[in-house]
Amino acid sequence: MHEPYQFALAILVTFGCNSLWQSNLQAESGQGTTLIQDDFNRDEKDPTKEQVGNGWGTNSRTRAKGHKQVDLVDGAMHIKRAEVADHGVSVTHEAAFKDAIIKLRFKLGPKDNLGINIADMKEKSVHAGHICMAKIHPGRLELVDLKTGRMNEAVRTRRLAAESTPQDKELLKKTVKFSKLKFSKDEWHQLQVQIIGDEITVMIDDKKVGAFQSPGIGHATKSRLRLAVGREAWVDDVEVIKLK
Repeated sequence: MHEPYQFALAILVTFGCNSLWQSNLQAESGQGTTLIQDDFNRDEKDPTKEQVGNGWGTNSRTRAKGHKQVDLVDGAMHIKRAEVADHGVSVTHEAAFKDAIIKLRFKLGPKDNLGINIADMKEKSVHAGHICMAKIHPGRLELVDLKTGRMNEAVRTRRLAAESTPQDKELLKKTVKFSKLKFSKDEWHQLQVQIIGDEITVMIDDKKVGAFQSPGIGHATKSRLRLAVGREAWVDDVEVIKLK
């Protein structure tokens, strides 16, 4: 390799390492820019309507025929899928970052789940902007690179048509990681999801419960937080801290 190319490569590698090191340092020191901070300590003006406020949106109008699925109760957010809904509940908030720490408290029943889904609505290579996700089930943690894997438009189109190639099937295996998880049901727990570079790390009650590294997680222009609920969940004290 010619010296100019070696020099350029060294610069790129050094820059990337320094950038990753800076995000890790900010995470460890608690530094960063707060993008979202919400304790939900408020009431709706009309209790019969879905009025989350503070920049939050939901998919209730398009997926649940307008039925209320998100309620503010006793200073927390209660999310419950309506019987008429044709999709899980998605509670969204805009938040632009590359690297970030997402913190919240959650409470789940035995059959419930909660996904911390990150999207970029301008990314056209994936379905509905899906980039990556950490999904909490009682008994299981699921970490997914959605951009490279199941939500990649080409891969998804073949999968839905039952035309997945052997390469697709192998890719889907490589872009998800499952770990055993144990926490008490119907009680509050602290969750932290850290995304730095192409790695996502999850902690529950200050204990590391899983980590996964995959190319799509490193997508540079993440722009939306989705709280994805398949059945029912309680959420409180949401904070998103941008590291980069």
